[in-house]
Amino acid sequence: MKYEPIIADRYYHIYNRGNNKQSIFFEEKNYDYFINLMIKYLIPVADIYAYCLIKNHFHILVKTRNNIPDVKISKAFSNLFNAYAKAINKAYNRSGSLFQDRFKRKIIENEEYLKTLILYIHLNPKNHKIIEDFGNYRHSSYLTIIATEDSFLSTNEVLSFFNDKSNFSSVHYERQEEVLEIDKNIFLE
Repeated sequence: MKYEPIIADRYYHIYNRGNNKQSIFFEEKNYDYFINLMIKYLIPVADIYAYCLIKNHFHILVKTRNNIPDVKISKAFSNLFNAYAKAINKAYNRSGSLFQDRFKRKIIENEEYLKTLILYIHLNPKNHKIIEDFGNYRHSSYLTIIATEDSFLSTNEVLSFFNDKSNFSSVHYERQEEVLEIDKNIFLE
């Protein structure tokens, strides 16, 4: 697979899964640790719009900041995934690659696709039959976005694509069957 270079001032869908489709999150504290690493490494170089962490894979939607050297942006992502893999290998006495390959990235160039990708990311737990109501899944950005408190996410920007919080939630529920029917390969090519 040819990897797009990560450059400033662009939207990206970042994703990967465990080596041989194995788990990358082994217990609850791993999810929180990954999120803390996202905050540490990504917030200086990108705005985080959405994420979903599943036992054996993850999705992150970001907009890279402008006026930051591309190499610094790529290094931040690399540092995040390397730090997480090293910590998991040490904590669980394992060796070798945690992730299947280098992280994958897809540039997002139109707003309709971006909005549908946000839905796809939040619906991922339902798509994988982990939970019936995606809105109750703890390891995605959906609950944080609809909450009232501040967070590390670019909540206002995300909500602006859907007009407001009420519409954001309604669109997720109204379009869930449609989004779940979409060939997932359009998001993962």
